Amino acid sequence: MTGWRFSEFIPDKNSGSPFEKLLKIFQELLLHTSGNVEEALSWLTQLDKEYELTTDDYGIADFIQDLIDQGYILQRDGQGAGGGMAPSSKMEIALRKKALDDVFGQIKKTKRGNHSTRYGGRGDEFTADLRPFEFGDQLDNLAMSESLKNAQINHGIDDFQISQDDLEVYETYYQSQTSTVLMIDISHSMILYGEDRITPAKKVAMALAEYITRQFPKDTLDVIVFGDDAWPIEIKDLPYLEVGPYHTNTVAGLELSMNILRRRRNPNKQIFMITDGKPTCIKKGKKYYKNPYGLDRTIVNRTLSLAMQCRKLQIPVTTFMIAKDPWLVNFVDAFTRANNGKAFYSGLQGLGSLIFADYKNNKVKRK
Repeated sequence: MTGWRFSEFIPDKNSGSPFEKLLKIFQELLLHTSGNVEEALSWLTQLDKEYELTTDDYGIADFIQDLIDQGYILQRDGQGAGGGMAPSSKMEIALRKKALDDVFGQIKKTKRGNHSTRYGGRGDEFTADLRPFEFGDQLDNLAMSESLKNAQINHGIDDFQISQDDLEVYETYYQSQTSTVLMIDISHSMILYGEDRITPAKKVAMALAEYITRQFPKDTLDVIVFGDDAWPIEIKDLPYLEVGPYHTNTVAGLELSMNILRRRRNPNKQIFMITDGKPTCIKKGKKYYKNPYGLDRTIVNRTLSLAMQCRKLQIPVTTFMIAKDPWLVNFVDAFTRANNGKAFYSGLQGLGSLIFADYKNNKVKRK
């Protein structure tokens, strides 16, 4: 009987330089330590002792020196959690590129901003079709050869002139543009029960940011975090994101997201929310109202009310849950119905592919 025969996998020790092999491990450790270079190097040293990652010709000290020489880490004189070293901007870019490859795979390169819809009009993606010039058309879209031919036919070569009636332009497609806000839960539950949920969330956010920057530069991505309150963070700060002793104020995150999207001119707007817990906190005036023990009706009603407001503003909220507590599932279902959005219940491994697929689908389906 014909079938498959599996043999033991033996990795090729000759593939890649010693520095490249250690760099991949170090970058992963850097995410788990929220950018603490000293701690990441300490972990790398322990792994080297256990698994013999280095050789007599190339040790951890050589690797550290190469990190400095190639501009991946910077030496500094001040005190801080990172000791005397800190990641450089080159390392931050490398982390985003690695996250993109890890989460979304090797994405085929396409023309920048290529998000054509099936609707013709005054876009910026040329088609093979021609049409008469209309007031307001961009001169860059002129079909010069056809326009000159029309002028010669209509007016003759002896009295050559060109008028608006002679002009033709290339037909273009509308291209959809989307403004996205990515909400990341940094409440204490993101590291409860011995499961690190914040690191995959950071990796997905970095991958999404890198993907949008490369493929769809006309789109916008804002990243916010929410705990007791909500605040925006810069993409370059994602590797250093840490969970705090916070409750989950989903209302604050939604309010900030709506304020950001109101300022965006793109017609398509959406919110992605990564969380593992139910809302347990809202702000009443200057005080916090907290109930970590259950789905408090006061907190739930405020959250559902905001979901409906987003629906009226045509801002769908896609919720990515990395927990499957039955009470939580019921709440998310009610939230999704109020917003007319979507919800995905995902493990940590499937989070990136779900967000990637949903982002692309929204771009295709929406005008």
